[in-house]
Formats: sequence, structure tokens, C-alpha cells
Amino acid sequence: MQRLLWIGSPFFSDALSSCGWDAVARHNFEHAAVFGWHDLVRIAGFEPDVVVVADKSRAPFVLGVEDFPCLTVFYSVDSHIHSWQPYYAQAYDACLVSLRDHKSRFAGAYLPAERVWWSPAFAWPYDCPEPGIAKDMDCVFVGTVNANLPMRAAFLDRVGAQLPGLQVVTGPYRQLYARARVVLNHCEHGDLNFRVFEAMGCGSCLVTPRIGHGLGDLFTEGEHLRCYAADTCDSGACASVEQAADEAVAQVRHLLEHPDEAERMGRAALECIDNAHRAVHRAEAFSNAVRDLLARDPHIVARRRSKAGAVRKEYLRLPYLHWAEELGATGLSEAYLAAARGEFGLTGQK
Repeated sequence: MQRLLWIGSPFFSDALSSCGWDAVARHNFEHAAVFGWHDLVRIAGFEPDVVVVADKSRAPFVLGVEDFPCLTVFYSVDSHIHSWQPYYAQAYDACLVSLRDHKSRFAGAYLPAERVWWSPAFAWPYDCPEPGIAKDMDCVFVGTVNANLPMRAAFLDRVGAQLPGLQVVTGPYRQLYARARVVLNHCEHGDLNFRVFEAMGCGSCLVTPRIGHGLGDLFTEGEHLRCYAADTCDSGACASVEQAADEAVAQVRHLLEHPDEAERMGRAALECIDNAHRAVHRAEAFSNAVRDLLARDPHIVARRRSKAGAVRKEYLRLPYLHWAEELGATGLSEAYLAAARGEFGLTGQK
């Protein structure tokens, strides 16, 4: 195919090496920074034919993208907590969206619905069973619980009061999942989170909220996992924390009382993940979508660049002005102001 630069969270980028690309460069970072075209060429060591900007759950960090001379793809994972992302995505040729029910939010005047692609979460290559570890925990939740996640805290408090065997921990989840007879999941914002795929990829028996975003199309309830009513959802028609917790307790108890069913469900979950929901599957689907798009629409980049000024004016200017004020302490204000004026690009980049 062609040469690709992936900047931001790595996600499935490692798996792209087996998908026919001539070259794949990757760049992740943790410091406060913004990047323009010349920065990306320097980082990659070549002029990319495709640039992927992958969600890091922070302010937009690639500027001037509306005028980039290559195919551009934005990868949104945290659209449930970042309302600016659909506006920013209008500057791109295509967009990957992890949460299926948010696809319509990203379709707009400059990014049509057919170029907004669903790319759900996945299991990592190292998510796999560890048969040598004894199952000495009835039920485990592995993840963050604090004041910033009030629904989760209330949910786990109520579950724990009814299930003395519940352990709420942080740490290396793969080893913890291997020790658990049942893995419990919670989705604070009603998102289809990575924990679903990670647990199933480890061959665990999973109990998770019955949310949207394609969960029921990817997995079969009662075969690959068991579900309880979600206490957070986009529609607002979700269960109370008490109802969700009580249903979760009933599901966990059932599985603990029927260990053969729990083991069978873990095996079915692992087979489903191995067949369709690992990083390589997402990388292959993405590569095929890009290949098809370039073949169908060879003038897509030129057409987007011809509308760069309108995209800035209609979709980017206000978010960039917001981030210029919000991130003043980082020293990035001038970059966002320049981007809002169209001066952080191929010719005017500071």
C-alpha cells in the first residue's frame, strides 16, 4: 500500500505491520504538545500518505490538519466525555469511532456519514488465559474507583454489600482475571469499554452492563457473557444504580452456583474474541477501508484542502479559541490562536 504515520495512543497500530503497508511510523507522547505537518514529517522520517491521529483523551494535538497534503483519519475512542471531537473531525477525510451509537454525531457538512467508520474496542495480543493460576477469587472488578466516578462507586458499594466475595482492585488485570471465577464490569458513562474485550480475551466469564454501541451485535448474551441493566446510558432511559447492582448480583450468584456454565462461557468468549475482536482484526478492517476509500475517491485530499478555510471558520475556530484560553499555562496558546487563523499549517506554521 503506502506509508502511514500514526500519532497518539497506539491502540491497534502495532498490528498494521502485517496489513500491507510499505512503512508504518508511530509516535506517542505524554508531554503537552501540538504538532503540524512539518513536525509529523520529521517524526516519521518520510512524507506520509496517510496520517492517523489517535485519541489521547486530551485537547486536539494535531493542528492544520484540514490542509494536510495526504489522507487524514481521526480515531475517536472517548467521544462519551469529549463533546468537541465531532467538530474537530470535520477537518479529516475519514474518522474511526469506537462507540457505534455516536457515529451520527460525527457526520457533518465536511465529513459524510459513509466516511465515519465503526471500530469497536478489542482485546490486546497479550490478553489470553493463564491456566496455571488457581481461581481463588469469586468475583473481581479491576479498575479505578474514586469521587470522579460516583455511579461506579455507588454501584460497587451496593454489589459488595450483597457479595462478600467481590474484590475491587487495581493492578495487572490479566493475572487478576485469571484468578477470578467471574469478572465484573461497570461503564460509568455508558460506553462499550475495553474491559469487555480484555476480560473475554483472557477467557474470563464476564458480567457487564447491557449497554448499546453494538454490544448485542458483537456478542450473544447467555453464550459469550451475561448482562445486567445499565445504570448509565445515552438515552437516559437506564436503570437506577440499585436496580443495576441487584441484577448484577443475581447474575454473578448464578454463575458462582453453576461453575460449569461459567467455564463454558469463558471458553466461548475467548473463541469469539480470537475469531473477530483482536487488534489485528481492527487493523485489517481499517487498512481495507482506507484502501477502498483511496480507490473510490482519488481526489478526496484535494477536495478537502480546497475547503480548509471553511472548515476552520465553521468548525475549528471556536474550539481552538477555547483551548487557547484553557491551556494558557502550558505555553500552547499561541499555537491554537495561529491554528484558528489558519497560520499553523504548511506555509505559516510557527
